[in-house]
This record gives sequence, C-alpha cells and structure tokens, in this order.
Amino acid sequence: MKRIIINLLLLILAFTIQNCVIPLIPFLSAAPNLMLILTFSFGFIYGKEAGMYYGLFAGVLLDLFYSGPFGFYTLLFINIGYFNGICTKYYYEDYINLPLVLSLVNELIYNGYVYVFRFLIRNRLDIFYYAREIIIPETIFTVVTTLIIYRFFLSANRRLEEIENRRG
Repeated sequence: MKRIIINLLLLILAFTIQNCVIPLIPFLSAAPNLMLILTFSFGFIYGKEAGMYYGLFAGVLLDLFYSGPFGFYTLLFINIGYFNGICTKYYYEDYINLPLVLSLVNELIYNGYVYVFRFLIRNRLDIFYYAREIIIPETIFTVVTTLIIYRFFLSANRRLEEIENRRG
C-alpha cells in the first residue's frame, strides 16, 4: 500500500514538473515526457495490470489538464502501461538497454498518436516539420532523461522492497 501511494505521489510530482516547471525554463526547446517515462517504468517493473492502473491515473491527469476529448491520453497511457508490462519477463534491475529502447518506442508511439489525432485529422499534413520541431527533440530529451529517472526509480523501488521485507 505504501508503494502505491509513493508511486502515485511520484506521478503527481512528475505531472507538476512537466506542466508547471519545465515550460518556465527558457533555453529548453523540448521537454521530456515524464509521465510517459513513469508509466512505462511502472508497467515494465510491476507488470501489465499495474501498468494499466498507473497509465489510467497518468492519462486522467493529462486529460483533466489539457483540452480536447476526455480519454484521449487515458486510452494511450493505459495501452502503454499494458504493453510495457508484457516486457516484465525480460526485466533485470541493472539492465538499462531495454528501458531505453522502450522509452524510444513509447515516445515515437506517443508523438505519432498525437500527430494523427490532433494534426493529421485537421488536415495539417506537414509531418516533416512536426518531426523536425517536435518529435526528434522531444524523443532525444525523453530518452536522455530516462537514464536519470529510471535509475532513481529503481533505487526507490529497491528501498521500498527492503522496507516491505523487513516488516514481512
């Protein structure tokens, strides 16, 4: 129970940093998608079901904050949590290559989803501009940020497991 509360607080903190702090930094041309990083990490470490629940929470937060049809981000984040939960059987704590690849794939899926349903449907067909200005910088920044956040998340997860093992 303590782990779930701490993970939800981490999601709220990531949401706050992503939407309130990072846009205030003037030299950043792109921002890392912290909600995506945490959602795929939760799914990757804890499994499909937990990934779906954390994806639901992250998606609802984003849907409440951004305008548009409710459920737009929720659907995407639930699926990201689920499909990354499938990779749980390949989970090794110190193995960083698979989380980086998952981060890259998830970011490309996220940006493709946003492009198709936010821009392409409204007849904005300049995919090369969108890729050059948004997809590539955000993807690079998210993958680099994954290196730091994933390590932090793993160490927090280890500490929580140690605390639970001492009590149990």
